[in-house]
Amino acid sequence: MENMLPLITNIENVIVGKRSVIELAVVSLLCRGHVLLEDVPGTGKTMLARALARSVAVDMKRIQCTPDLLPSDITGVAIYNQKTSDFEFRPGPVFTNLLLADEINRATPRAQSALLECMEEFRVSSDGITYDVPRLFMVLATQNPIDMAGTHPLPEAQLDRFFVRLKVGYPSIAEEVKILAAQVRAHPIDTLEPVISEAEVLLAREQVKAIHIATEVAEYVARITAATRQHADLRLGASPRGSLALARGAQGLAYLRGREFVTPDLVKTMAGPILEHRLILRPQAAALGRSAGEVLRDVLDQVKPPV
Repeated sequence: MENMLPLITNIENVIVGKRSVIELAVVSLLCRGHVLLEDVPGTGKTMLARALARSVAVDMKRIQCTPDLLPSDITGVAIYNQKTSDFEFRPGPVFTNLLLADEINRATPRAQSALLECMEEFRVSSDGITYDVPRLFMVLATQNPIDMAGTHPLPEAQLDRFFVRLKVGYPSIAEEVKILAAQVRAHPIDTLEPVISEAEVLLAREQVKAIHIATEVAEYVARITAATRQHADLRLGASPRGSLALARGAQGLAYLRGREFVTPDLVKTMAGPILEHRLILRPQAAALGRSAGEVLRDVLDQVKPPV
């Protein structure tokens, strides 16, 4: 846990007043999960991703998603080498430790699908050959939920591959004043230095896996996801991948909190960011103004935690 506190503090030099969001991003890093940052423009989505990447001493690459982006622009392409009279694979930007996919919903479904294999299986298949991505590989994608003209909403299969969906939100007046003061001469991101190495992150990932999760707590996780599949207002509930993500996310948060085991309150804390984007409302419920977040809160109220 002590190794992660400098990382969180370092990111706070750039992202002011959003410690809970930063913690969830760090939990995702520890759990080898991918992050979908969804909020209106100007709230710091891209800056949060850049600050996380700069704070870890690893390489980062960025994809600016546009309608003309091709799958090969992401994964790479085989190019004919006249000297060897053979095709050589030229890796794309996906072969990095931290990949920033900016405005991911502006890419076409064909381009979006290029991320499916590497996000779940951490490898890329090209011309019958499989290539592994780096061990620290993590996708941080941003999207704007307001201006939807010319965008392609992410399909359920791809949303399910994102470990968490985070909303940065607007700062308070005091926080915004602090932001203005910090950027009088230069942006803090320009002077941000790495505070943690790749080896330390990989070690922390193994320590997260060692956090104990009791059978009763694991059953609590399973009962929550099962309840979403049976809820009358939901057309699609959380998948077993969602159950695995919720259990692992609770372990990651327990690690940040300095605990040796997972408690039901940690499961409830992680349920919103991990499960909400995996739930799809029935049209009747949406017409009545219901949201996936409201339904999930109903489920958490109904499913009693173990004592």
